[in-house]
Amino acid sequence: MTPGRDAPASPSAVVLLPDDRLGALRRGYDAVGNRRRLKLLAGLAVLVLLAGVSARIAEIDPVTMWLKFGGFTSYFDRLATLDSGARVWTDPVEWFWGLKKWSLLLGQTLLMAYVGTLWGAVFAAVLCFAASRTTRRDGRVRFAALRFLEFCRTVPVLVFALIFVVAFGLGALPGVLALAVHTAGSLGKLFTEVVENADGNPAEGVRASGGSGIQAIRFGVLPQVLSSFASYTLLRFEINLRDATVMGFVGAGGIGEELLVAIRRFYYSDVSAMLVLIVLTVVALDLMTERLRGRLFPGEAR
Repeated sequence: MTPGRDAPASPSAVVLLPDDRLGALRRGYDAVGNRRRLKLLAGLAVLVLLAGVSARIAEIDPVTMWLKFGGFTSYFDRLATLDSGARVWTDPVEWFWGLKKWSLLLGQTLLMAYVGTLWGAVFAAVLCFAASRTTRRDGRVRFAALRFLEFCRTVPVLVFALIFVVAFGLGALPGVLALAVHTAGSLGKLFTEVVENADGNPAEGVRASGGSGIQAIRFGVLPQVLSSFASYTLLRFEINLRDATVMGFVGAGGIGEELLVAIRRFYYSDVSAMLVLIVLTVVALDLMTERLRGRLFPGEAR
């Protein structure tokens, strides 16, 4: 050790600050913590205030909700009661007396969701390449494609169904078209984001070797995004089945028409029976698509 120099501090030594500096450090830390807590409390207060104002404007009265809650629960009690006064589970044969007819209507609803999803996915797959900045350099075409996709997904699917019912009449066709248009808008946005996040080097390589723009998409982009396209389409199929069940409320076919008739005529046991069939179908479809995604895309299995 060189004379006149202090010995180096041991790695395990603890350096203690003077009391005045330690106190200032603690006060600064407490001040930062207090400011964060005040910001959090202020944010929560603003959220509560906005919720109260929104409830007031929307005429949501907690007192009325509490007083009418008994009627809400009594409706479910009527759903679980047959016309004979017995509970629905005591006589499943009477409860599901229209099982054959309801199953056919539910099958029609399932086909509506399938065809609407298929058409919408095809339209979305075509439009997403026109809307993506990595595959389409023309700003005007991109702008038009993006605005069209926004329109398709912004307008509620029931509004599209009403428009197509007026144009094509009652039946399943208006429901399929409504689902297809709305699906094209929803999947188009997702597909566009997938395409823009894909690696652009393969497409550039195809163009550099003399390939056209379509060939660059076919061989440079599509192999990267096809699995994501399929996964999003399966998820959308589940959503469209739920949407297709209410298409009948506007005359667009499916089990929704029969469900609306039962609700209007106060056939409570029929309403509950159809709801059970719809829920079971949705659950079964969800399990099937989840298993299918797990088989096709092991890395995306939930």
